[in-house]
Amino acid sequence: MRKIKWNIVVIMFTFSICMGVIGYTATRMSDNAAVMSNIYTDDFVLIFDAGHGGIDGGCSTSEGEVEKNINLNIVLSLNDLSKFFGYNVEMTRKTDKSIHDKGITGIRNQKLSDMKNRLELFNKYSNAICISIHQNTFSDSQFNGAQMFYSDKNTESERLASLMQEQFVNNLQPNNQREIKLCGEELYLCYFCTNPTVMVECGFLSNPTDADNLIDANYQKKVAFTVFSGINKFINV
Repeated sequence: MRKIKWNIVVIMFTFSICMGVIGYTATRMSDNAAVMSNIYTDDFVLIFDAGHGGIDGGCSTSEGEVEKNINLNIVLSLNDLSKFFGYNVEMTRKTDKSIHDKGITGIRNQKLSDMKNRLELFNKYSNAICISIHQNTFSDSQFNGAQMFYSDKNTESERLASLMQEQFVNNLQPNNQREIKLCGEELYLCYFCTNPTVMVECGFLSNPTDADNLIDANYQKKVAFTVFSGINKFINV
């Protein structure tokens, strides 16, 4: 049954995200299909965080496209794909909003409350796999490519980050030579989560090529597929 489902989703994703995109090959799809056939969806809860939201837009492209919207689009596609395969999924946000407690005033206080509530969801289940989607930026526009950040609060986070980085190289960015990186307390959600957790920096909005890709709806779906395949590698390898 899972193989049947996978064949259907390959067709769906081939049509929706791969039309006219040469780099997404059938061979890569088949490699991921072999992993998908062994997944046990009832054993895990997937928790997805679309970074920023509401008044907090995150970084932006030179044309003013804000990170929060890109993050949300990727997470919504990731949610749809995960639910198709029968996973239990929760998201920190489904719309463009902060999830701070009611009655909190002041941007700083709202941000602190927002992050506290996101972390509470990340730590809610003992069998969760947690993914926070973000976009990177830097003063030098030459820097590009996805990079995974992880915490040492859970020993499995490093393995998840390594497999996720591998999937970005295999599926989207063959020239990406970035290494996974241990995060500090400044990456609050990633650092303090006790479940396997990775903060996925999908690319640099300060880099013209990355930015053009990341604002494209089809590429966003490809990112979602890549993250999903990384999760399933983690579960089965």
